[in-house]
Amino acid sequence: MPSAIGQSLPRLDGEEKVTGRARFAADLDLRGLLHGRILLSPHAHARIRRLDKRRALAVPGVVAVVTADDLPAGDPAPSSRGRCFLARGEVRFAGEPVAVVVAESEAAAQDGLEQLASGASYDLLPALIDPEAAADPAAPLVQPDLSGKSAEAQLHAALQTEEEADAGAPSNVTGRVRFVRGDVEKGFRDSAVVVSRRFRTSVIHQAYIEPHATTADYDSTSRRLTVWTATQGLFYVRENVAAVLGLPESSVRVIPMAVGGGFGAKILLLETLAGALAMRLRRPIQLLLSRVDEFRTGTPAPQSALEVKIGARRDGTLTALQARLRFDAGALPGAPVNIAALLLSGVYRFPHLDIRGHEVLTHKPPVGAYRAPGSPQAAFAIESVVDELTRALDQDPIEFRLRNVSQQGDPMPNGEPWPRIGLRETLEALREDPLARRGRRRGEHEGIGIAIGGWLGGLEPASGCIRLNPDGTVQVIVGSVDISGTATSLAQIAADAMGMPVDRIRVIGADSDSAPAAGMAGGSKITYTVGAAVQRAAEDARRQVLALAAKRLEAAEVDLELVDGKVGVRGTPARTIAVAELAKLTAGFGAAHPPIFGVASDAITERAPAFGAHAAHVRVDPESGRVRVLEYAAAQDVGRAINPAAVRAQIHGGVTQGIGWALLERMDFDETGTLATGSFLDYAIPRAGDVPMIRAHLVEVPSARGPYGAKGVGEPPVVPVAAAIANGIADATGARVTSLPITPETLVAALGEPRRS
Repeated sequence: MPSAIGQSLPRLDGEEKVTGRARFAADLDLRGLLHGRILLSPHAHARIRRLDKRRALAVPGVVAVVTADDLPAGDPAPSSRGRCFLARGEVRFAGEPVAVVVAESEAAAQDGLEQLASGASYDLLPALIDPEAAADPAAPLVQPDLSGKSAEAQLHAALQTEEEADAGAPSNVTGRVRFVRGDVEKGFRDSAVVVSRRFRTSVIHQAYIEPHATTADYDSTSRRLTVWTATQGLFYVRENVAAVLGLPESSVRVIPMAVGGGFGAKILLLETLAGALAMRLRRPIQLLLSRVDEFRTGTPAPQSALEVKIGARRDGTLTALQARLRFDAGALPGAPVNIAALLLSGVYRFPHLDIRGHEVLTHKPPVGAYRAPGSPQAAFAIESVVDELTRALDQDPIEFRLRNVSQQGDPMPNGEPWPRIGLRETLEALREDPLARRGRRRGEHEGIGIAIGGWLGGLEPASGCIRLNPDGTVQVIVGSVDISGTATSLAQIAADAMGMPVDRIRVIGADSDSAPAAGMAGGSKITYTVGAAVQRAAEDARRQVLALAAKRLEAAEVDLELVDGKVGVRGTPARTIAVAELAKLTAGFGAAHPPIFGVASDAITERAPAFGAHAAHVRVDPESGRVRVLEYAAAQDVGRAINPAAVRAQIHGGVTQGIGWALLERMDFDETGTLATGSFLDYAIPRAGDVPMIRAHLVEVPSARGPYGAKGVGEPPVVPVAAAIANGIADATGARVTSLPITPETLVAALGEPRRS
């Protein structure tokens, strides 16, 4: 039987999704279900003067209008959106939930919401929209009672870093990080070439297809709350809902529904509010966001400003790096400045470095995680400056990077050594791609850009269960949510570890009452962590099968092999027994053997960072400023490709989103903090015609702990894209664009700037 590992298989959930049979959170219809619509603040900073409930309650079908005064106190100083109920007295960003209209139908709830909104009044207060102004120590505090920090971006990377101490008075700067090594001033003095640039990136929406949806129901007799939701992490939801509502975790049951896209934003948003409403009204309630509300009250990727200065010797050896990073966290902390600082300064070997970063609060929507949070911004800055260095030194961009990239054992900026990483191998693979081999041979106004980047890899404990059914099929029971095809990879892992055909494996994602522990589906860690537990559980089940078969075949276990669903004696083809026959011996009345049930738990503590090297071939129209990506190549270290088709799909999807980062996507806020790009009519995302053919080169540098050497693959492919495209534009035009997205206006302006010598 050929190994299931390395086979390109269709996703297990593919058919039910393309045929419309998948059940999403908005499809849920419980008896007595109420529908809630959320009133969002139209102002970035204001005092709530009046909410006239009577107008909404007069709408037929409306049963309640709920404000903060009607709900329990909850978290007195919430540090993340998911732990917030409704604004109490004051709103701190346009889009903050203020009240909920609850009705018997969606239409009645919407009509009631319109009536409530028309009668609401606010006293406007000064709003801090510019993060630089907000960072001023004299600026008024956005969150005077703030305590704690959001953990959602860190859940992606499980990153622990030492933060720079702040001994000053409270300010809107709520997080600081600093990495120092050597003497940067000496490093710059020793440099033949020094390049310094300032970069800016915009607020970016995750643009998932499915809006947020959550249903909650409270059983007052058993004091049990059930939450159905589109979440990437059911146990994280359970933990936070229980904490905010004052319930034991065992009294909260979370049932994950199919997720119609998340990319880091479907972690925790409506669940605590829905739970509080269900407990108050004693009826099930469903909260849905409209597409416009998604843009107004979701948790997008943060705006950032980065100053980067790099020096190098004449032979191309890097000497020093100095960087200053500022991330706009919006109205609550949680920007991934630590991740950005580490990845910006850790990809290359710098004997001297000084990195300082901070996050600042403003009166804009609180930010959240988005595919490799912090890393695309960092890569855009560092790779753009490295590209300028290679040009100033007249060196090949791939060879320059090969000379300087970090390798196993090199110190990371926080002092820890890099584990085995495949960054060098991805550059070597990219060097063989036609794009890189083409060199300077290209058309007029065309250029080729090179960039690298990656992800540290997430960590979180996990368990897995394997059950052999009486019909000989195998159930894999996990607590992870499948948002990217991980269930298919888990089935392949279980099939290979047990010696069963993969079509006899079924993966069950259970709810929080019955699922084994698992981390959030984010940070590229499910295959790495849950997959390792599944492999060990399958090996446990295999041992039990072999022990039972040894009794039936009257042979020693060491002489047996389990292949293609049959146990046989090595060298004796006639002596075999089907696993299905063995399974029947463990089930039914009077069965003499215990059921086959494999279990395993794991807590991997070693990271498996994954990196990629990208090349973008672009064409620039110098008159209109329009950029078209003609061709793209991505080489990525995947450890071991469990399902190559799924891995390539992740790379294609990541590159596509990266094109959005580079050329199209931006949430614009006016001077009052009001969102000006609040729908897909004015928020552009890549269309099919914007995405070129993408060549994905899978580089396999096995990890020490991942199942069969696998690493996470979802985060890295988005990271280098914007930098590669920007470097391609510089190659085509000589102009360096330092802000994202690279719109025609910004490119035309850059083309008019004097060139650096």
